[in-house]
Amino acid sequence: MSELKNSTSGREKFGSRLGFILISAGCAIGLGNVWRFPYIVGQYGGAAFILLYLLFLIVFGLPIMTMEFSVGRASGKSIAESFKVLEPKGSKWHVFGWVGMVGNYLLMMFYTVVTAWMFIYFFKNVSGDFVNTTTEEISKQFGVMVSNPWLLIGVTFGVVILGFGVCSLGLEKGVEKITKVMMLALLAIIIVLAIYVMTLPGAGAGYEYYLIPNFERLLYDAKGNFVFGQVLFAALGQAFFTLSIGMGSMAIFGSHISKDRRLFGESMTIAGLDTFVAFTAGLIVIPSCFAFGIDQQGGPDLIFKALPAVFNYMGPVVGRIFGAFFFLFMIFAALSTVIAVFENIISFGMDKWGWSRKKSCLINLLAMFVLVLPCILGFNVLSGVHPLGGTTNLMDLEDFIVSQNVLPLGSLIYVLFCTMDKKGWGWNEFLTEANLGKGIRFHHKLKVYAKYILPIFLAIFWVWGILSFFGVM
Repeated sequence: MSELKNSTSGREKFGSRLGFILISAGCAIGLGNVWRFPYIVGQYGGAAFILLYLLFLIVFGLPIMTMEFSVGRASGKSIAESFKVLEPKGSKWHVFGWVGMVGNYLLMMFYTVVTAWMFIYFFKNVSGDFVNTTTEEISKQFGVMVSNPWLLIGVTFGVVILGFGVCSLGLEKGVEKITKVMMLALLAIIIVLAIYVMTLPGAGAGYEYYLIPNFERLLYDAKGNFVFGQVLFAALGQAFFTLSIGMGSMAIFGSHISKDRRLFGESMTIAGLDTFVAFTAGLIVIPSCFAFGIDQQGGPDLIFKALPAVFNYMGPVVGRIFGAFFFLFMIFAALSTVIAVFENIISFGMDKWGWSRKKSCLINLLAMFVLVLPCILGFNVLSGVHPLGGTTNLMDLEDFIVSQNVLPLGSLIYVLFCTMDKKGWGWNEFLTEANLGKGIRFHHKLKVYAKYILPIFLAIFWVWGILSFFGVM
C-alpha cells in the first residue's frame, strides 16, 4: 500500500466533484450521442428501440464503467501504467496499455476531422449558405467540403491546437474549467432547442414516433422483413459505445478523483447525463424531420444533409439562428470528447516517460498534425483507396479498428482484470476500491454475472460485430 500511496501523491486532482462528473460525461457525450443516436432510433423503431438501448446500458455499460474508474483511481495512473501498478508480479496485463493508447490515437485521427466538419457547418449556418437552396444543393455542399483538402486541413489543425491548448493549461485550470463551461452551455442550448421544436406545426407525429413504444417495429421493418437481430445488435452497440469505455478514457479521470464517493453511483450519474443528452437530441432531430417532411431514417448523413434542409424550411432568419445553435451544440459535444481523449494521450507520456505536461502537449500536437492527414486525404486525394472494400475510405478503417475491436476487447480486458482473483487484480480488490466512500454500492452478489456472464457476452458481441461488418451475418 505504501507504494500505491507514493505513486498517487503528486497526482493532479479535480477541483470539485461537479468537475469530475461533467468532464467524464463530456468524454462520453460526443458525436455518438447527438449524431448517431437520433438517426439510429429513426431507423430502428423509435421508442421501443430506446427501451432496449436503456436495458443494455444498465446491464453492460454501468459495470464496465465502474471497473474502469476503479482501475484508474486505485492505481492513480493513466492506462500507460495503471495495469502495471495493480497487476500480479510477472503478469502481462500492462501490455494492453499500448493497445489502448493506439486506440486513443486512432480515434482522434478521425474524430478531430468530424469535429472540424461541425465548425465548418456552424459557419455555413451563420453566413447563410443554406438560405434559399434546395435539398439537392444542400446535399452537394457536403461533398464539396470534404473534397477540399486544404479547407479540412486548416480547420482540423485548428481543432487540434484548441484541444491541446486547453490541456496545456492543466487539469483544473484548463481541462476542468473549460469543459465545465462547455458542458453547461451544451445543456442550456439543447434544452432551448428542444423547447423551440415543440412549437413547430407537425412535430406531434415525431413525438408520437419517438416516445410511444411500438414493439412490432423491433421485429419487422416497413417492408415486413424480420430485423430483430439487427435491431438487437444496434441497441447493444449504441449502449456500449456511447460511454467511451474500453481504452482508458474513463480510467484517466478515475486517477484524478478522491476516494470519498462510491464509483458505481458516479457511473450512474454520468451515464444518466449522457443518456439525457442523447435522448434530448432525438427530441430535437426527429420531430423537426416530421414537421418538415424529411426522412428521419436518413442515416449518418442526417446531420449534414437533411437537417440543414430542415433549418432552411424554418425561414431565413429563424433557420440560420436555429442551425447555428444546433451546430454550436454539436461543437461543444465533440470538443468535450476531444479534450478528454487528448488528456488521456498527454498523460500517457507523463506517466510512461516522466514528461512535463507542456512537453507532452507539444510532442503530441506535432504528431497529431501528421496523424489526421490520412483521414482528410481519404475523402479527396486518396479517395480511390478502399481499405475494407466497396466504397470504404480511410476513416472507415480507423473507425473499424477502434469501434469494432479496441473498445469491445478493451472492455473485456477490464472485466477480466477486475474479476480474475489470482491472475488479475481480483474481485475483492475491485469491490473494495469501487465501494470506498459514500453513494450507491456495487453489490457483491454481482460477482457471478461480472465474472462469467459479462465476459461471454462481450466476446460474442465482438465476434458478432466483426461478422456483421463484413456482411457474414
